[in-house]
Amino acid sequence: MSMSAQGGGELAPEEPVFFNPLDPEAHADPYPQYRRLREHAPMLRGPLGYWVLSRYADIAAVLRDPRFGVGVDEASLMLATTQDGPGVATMVELSRWMLFRDPPDHTRLRGLVSKAFTPRALEAVRPRVVEIVNRLIDDVAGRDEVDLIAELALPLPVTVISELLGLPIEDQAQAREWAEAIAQVLDPIVTEEQATRADRAVKELAAYIGRVVAQRRREPGPDLLSRLIQAEDGGAHLSEAELISTVGLLFGAGHETTRNLIGNGMLALLRHPGELQRLRDDPSLIRSAVEELLRYDSPVQIAGRGARADVVVGGEHIAAGEPMMLLVGAANRDPARFPDPDRLDVRRPDVKMLSFGGGIHFCLGAMLARTEAQIAIGTLLARVPHLELATDHLEWRPHITLRGLSRLPVKVGWD
Repeated sequence: MSMSAQGGGELAPEEPVFFNPLDPEAHADPYPQYRRLREHAPMLRGPLGYWVLSRYADIAAVLRDPRFGVGVDEASLMLATTQDGPGVATMVELSRWMLFRDPPDHTRLRGLVSKAFTPRALEAVRPRVVEIVNRLIDDVAGRDEVDLIAELALPLPVTVISELLGLPIEDQAQAREWAEAIAQVLDPIVTEEQATRADRAVKELAAYIGRVVAQRRREPGPDLLSRLIQAEDGGAHLSEAELISTVGLLFGAGHETTRNLIGNGMLALLRHPGELQRLRDDPSLIRSAVEELLRYDSPVQIAGRGARADVVVGGEHIAAGEPMMLLVGAANRDPARFPDPDRLDVRRPDVKMLSFGGGIHFCLGAMLARTEAQIAIGTLLARVPHLELATDHLEWRPHITLRGLSRLPVKVGWD
């Protein structure tokens, strides 16, 4: 899908600006395309009716403005499926996710889940994250080469969210496959094959979670799933379908983006050895470093919104019902907000990136993701004296909305 400029910037006629998320070069490195959009067509009107936004100020304003929603109509547009074709089961499933719900349903669903993600609750998880990271590093000790995705970035968040939810650990591999298929349809362009695969995944994942729910009803535990069941049984108006869908969302969101954060973050550091060394020399920088890594190469590149009323954004009139693609990755490299934005700086102050969204949909698991990334990257640098990329030919996952590596092979030295 190419989108040409129709207003929003002064363009030379012979140099039209397009947004083409399927361009292989842009998939490997979207930031040059983002820069061109910001400079020449920051409010881009596409042929399919989408508005594509790329400036920090515009995107931050939309994320916080209640006149823009993420309800089922916008979700169905983002899925690009028809009511009688592949993807219907997935569309129905995603319509129950609080990620795609507006108030009051969003408020109710988020309220039931949020108690498990308080700072106090997540601080209690920290020792377990440290334990898992150290075990994962122990498992690869002595190797000359390690795939940081397969050996660290993926198993850490999968284990953490599985334990938080109370999903049996032995089922992780299958559940990851389901989450991967569902994540694919979050993209603005979805093939029939992807939609069909997602339909199968949502049905199988829902059946699996339903079996675990039945077991937890008989034998409650200390996990989040048991607490959600109790809240539903206690009259909090969480239906069985909503319960299953919420658990599915938490599992997928709880590991997909954190995997990408750790992988993208380590790649950025490996490509900037001076910043990597600065972080080695001063481990207290890990918190600011993770914020900068989130900004520099965001795990989430696109957020979808739809206008619920006529409104003006960035000098353009947006009519009620019109869908919008917010290029979060472009906003995080906007020089109007971040000086020298293409430079990685682990000491960068005031990194108010938009990688976790904003407003009422600000990522519920932001603190958990930060904690896992801080511990994973900090411990890796502390325990492994030598790290360097093993290849210049990197394979990115076939997603547009979510950005992450399939593999990150690294040469390691243990001294």
